[in-house]
Amino acid sequence: MTTETSAAADFREFKMPDVGEGLTEAEILKWYVTPGETVTDGQVVCEVETAKAAVELPIPYDGVVHELRFEEGTTVDVGAAIITVQVAGAIAPQEAPARSGGDESAPEGAANGTEPAAPARTPVLVGYGVAESSTKRRPRRGAGGVPGQPVPAPPVAAEPVSAAEPEPVPEPVSGERPLAKPPVRKLAKDLGVDLASVLPSGPGGIITREDVHAAAAPAPGQQAPASPGVTAPQPEPAAPTGTPAGQAAAPTAEPAVAAGARETRTPIKGVRKATAAAMVGSAFTAPHVTEFVTVDVTRTVKLVEELKADRDMAGLRVNPLLLIARALIVAIRRNPGINASWDEANQEIVRKHYVNLGIAAATPRGLIVPNIKDAQDKTLPQLAESLADLVATAREGRTSPGAMQGGTVTITNVGVFGIDSGTPILNPGEAAILAVGAIKPQPWVHKGKVKPRQVTTLALSFDHRLVDGELGSKVLADVAAILEQPRRLITWA
Repeated sequence: MTTETSAAADFREFKMPDVGEGLTEAEILKWYVTPGETVTDGQVVCEVETAKAAVELPIPYDGVVHELRFEEGTTVDVGAAIITVQVAGAIAPQEAPARSGGDESAPEGAANGTEPAAPARTPVLVGYGVAESSTKRRPRRGAGGVPGQPVPAPPVAAEPVSAAEPEPVPEPVSGERPLAKPPVRKLAKDLGVDLASVLPSGPGGIITREDVHAAAAPAPGQQAPASPGVTAPQPEPAAPTGTPAGQAAAPTAEPAVAAGARETRTPIKGVRKATAAAMVGSAFTAPHVTEFVTVDVTRTVKLVEELKADRDMAGLRVNPLLLIARALIVAIRRNPGINASWDEANQEIVRKHYVNLGIAAATPRGLIVPNIKDAQDKTLPQLAESLADLVATAREGRTSPGAMQGGTVTITNVGVFGIDSGTPILNPGEAAILAVGAIKPQPWVHKGKVKPRQVTTLALSFDHRLVDGELGSKVLADVAAILEQPRRLITWA
């Protein structure tokens, strides 16, 4: 497209952001705008899928959509222009190099020679945060900045930025748009919360999920009813809203099948492609060992019912998965060697002094493993809230790439599918993964008599390069002992 300019308007190209972390392309899933439509700074214009997750991209300036460069379903390289927008009253892109020494990302104040050019913002996808370079967080509007001139601010690690174009002239305070990521905006909309009335607690004045939850009263009836006869952890974090517990969500959208066709071919891309590569790498790099234990969890099931009635847990989702997660955290505290990774390059075992607890989720786009950061420091209510947020975000298909990075140990809940056990493959970079089977009534010898008890089978896979049989057995035995006698959550903690 030939760039057109005039005294009043020019055209800006919005390029596919640099996704980082080894990703070089993304597929355009859906356009939310059409040519001729007016857009504003921060408005989501499209949804793209990387090998990590589906992500919404906001436009960084005001204007009118001129052209959509690619159709939905097209895989686009990072750096390719995907949309052009006619921007009123802005400096034309080709004029910027002559005025600012070749920096197209320089703010207007620098372009006319009144101030030195500020460093360009590094483009990243929503959820990745700002790169560690010279990226600057834009000032809060009305915070003392002079219109047309940038106000320096310290870098903010968690701020989502999606383009390297200059910021528009700050609007008056009365027109200020609350700062929040797209998933947080959707959460506020679902809960009926006005973001303008929410007090932000995030860095740089950004509104977090916790801020939205604090502004909204707990929604009645949030807790899902237990499935008849089955008390396994539910629902599966990846199950779409409305999917009954115990039923699997479709791993991918089924393609249309022509009449009489004997085969159907589906391109391997996105999350499915990344998962396949990661699982092959893990299976053929780390020597897996899997151990099993069958345990009576009747007391844990009873404790779950008691916690549901506890006022301190009101409004929170309480299920066996919550106590299983807590049991694994306690077992790791007693056996810290399991919480480690293998550094092949440096030939070192790296022990982690924090637990980023991953929860495997089978979403419609494929398997993802988001994790709860610093799970070891969370109280039971905090852990319950984190699990609920993880479930809700996975259901919406809005799990950010950052939420899937840095995990140290994982839980996979195959019990929701009615499966008793399995031999899970390690999440790459982790030393252990715990599979939880279905919890169901079984005949069990209890106090010398055969009685129906709630029983489940646990399976622990671990990397035998850094976890020997003794350590792996102790961890699995500790988890089982806690679930059999949940008071150990207190005495062992």
